[in-house]
Amino acid sequence: MTTWRFIHSGNNSPAKNMAVDEAILTAVSEGLVPPTVRFYGWDPATLSIGYFQKAELEVDFDEVARQGVGFVRRATGGRAVLHDRELTYSIIVSEEYPGMPRTVNEAYRVLSEGLVLGFRKLGLSAEMVSLASEEEKEKYSTVGSAACFDSPSWYELVVEGRKVAGSAQTRQKGVVLQHGSILLELDTEQLFSLLRFSSERIKQRMMESFARKAVAIGDVCRDVGLPPVTLEQAERAFRAGIAEGLGVTLEDGELTPYERELSERLALERYGHDEWNLKR
Repeated sequence: MTTWRFIHSGNNSPAKNMAVDEAILTAVSEGLVPPTVRFYGWDPATLSIGYFQKAELEVDFDEVARQGVGFVRRATGGRAVLHDRELTYSIIVSEEYPGMPRTVNEAYRVLSEGLVLGFRKLGLSAEMVSLASEEEKEKYSTVGSAACFDSPSWYELVVEGRKVAGSAQTRQKGVVLQHGSILLELDTEQLFSLLRFSSERIKQRMMESFARKAVAIGDVCRDVGLPPVTLEQAERAFRAGIAEGLGVTLEDGELTPYERELSERLALERYGHDEWNLKR
């Protein structure tokens, strides 16, 4: 079996987390490191927004500061995500890797197969749903809200019938970067408290719609009568699931000196800087 690198970074600042993902992408593009799977967390809890979102229109920065929440703009698309009680993953691999589809939607399906298997290893019923019809798209979307997991046009990962993992993808320098949140718990009210809406009525409507369609592992476990899942259990399940889904061996590794130096520079000059985070 092909061997990929596995890195467990622990908790990092918002700028550092995004900088490390980009540094790995660059190193993969230059042929310096193998395809890489990374697990990480956030300190402090952080609101991240997608590359194309308008930060000052959609984010209540006074509330972000009041709650002591971090903030960062991702290099990937999608909408706002509150990173707190979760396992965050990234998968970084060359577009030329054997079997890697050229389209975003199909690559998402391939790279997310391991997530499906990870949920199943936790005893949960998970599947990849094809959103070929407008009816199916509507079932799992939250129209008009700045707070929603990014979902490709044709596939959605659902557990026990509800949307459960938010993932986003970018392609740069001939490399695919997919990262996302595997939520252990989800505080919908806190997430929506950090965002701006044109009226309180619209905010409540969007929050109710989001709560019906998005779910965390803890919610699902309570619904089906399973004990809570710890972060360590989730890490074991999803590491095994991703390896099985990709048909690879994940070997423990660490960042190279080049990646560490580049990530430190990117955290300072890009992801920790208002010019990047407030750019739109």
